[in-house]
Amino acid sequence: MDKRKLAGLFRERLALLLARSATNRSAFAEAVGIDRSALTQLLSGETTRLPRAETLLSIAAEHKVSLDWLLGLSHDEGLGGEIRESLEIEEGDGAFDRTLLAQWHAEAAGAKIRYVPAGIPDLLRSDELIDYEAGITRRDPEIQIDETRYRLDYNRRPETDMEVCMAEHTLAIFAEGRGVWSGLPGAARKRQLEHMARLMDDLYPTFRLYLYDGRRRYSVPYTVFGSLRAAIYVGDMYLVLNAPGPVQKLTRHFDNLIRAAKVNAHETAAHALRLAADL
Repeated sequence: MDKRKLAGLFRERLALLLARSATNRSAFAEAVGIDRSALTQLLSGETTRLPRAETLLSIAAEHKVSLDWLLGLSHDEGLGGEIRESLEIEEGDGAFDRTLLAQWHAEAAGAKIRYVPAGIPDLLRSDELIDYEAGITRRDPEIQIDETRYRLDYNRRPETDMEVCMAEHTLAIFAEGRGVWSGLPGAARKRQLEHMARLMDDLYPTFRLYLYDGRRRYSVPYTVFGSLRAAIYVGDMYLVLNAPGPVQKLTRHFDNLIRAAKVNAHETAAHALRLAADL
């Protein structure tokens, strides 16, 4: 959903809750843990930014509405949609902007997203690399290109905070043209590494990529969406964890990956350029 439309729907529903509450703005704001000026800004329509995840959750809990309804993602106002199983399985195919994955990103706006990719991070892949990998996976490259553009637009939002951890040896294997990339010419790998470096410089510091030591740590691909949920990627499906305990454990696991970083976020673009220079 377009961020302006998402912010507009949220603003309309926040105004409705304020009207229902039969209180003034100061009392409403205090009840949900924000100050009156912040509430006025959220209602003003002068910004497309959403409040932090903690504020969204507080508003939903205080007024007993579902988070999806508050964000305009559902017409179901009741809490039934929020009482979910602690583990779910969701299909991962289809256009990205119509999937639950896109919805989870929207819901986590303003909160930190932690992402462990299966290979080269999606939003850092060039169209050339997407076309090559689509020939192996038999996935529609146009859908993947749309997904990459969506992710880039998302990461250029001022409230975005995303950390990514990938194994350092994965990038080395790519640069050397081994594994699934053995059929990708050296010139194409060089262009991809240079493309990555440009994007990492452009997006830093709201997007930060760390390269961890895969000999000291191991991880499956997954994403943690703030404190709301985590999704573990398994082929064309996601195992979705909604319970706070497992989400917190995956968050700690991610923090341990960063502690094992061989290349820190401010160094990763230069590291990619060094690998490109050797090709």
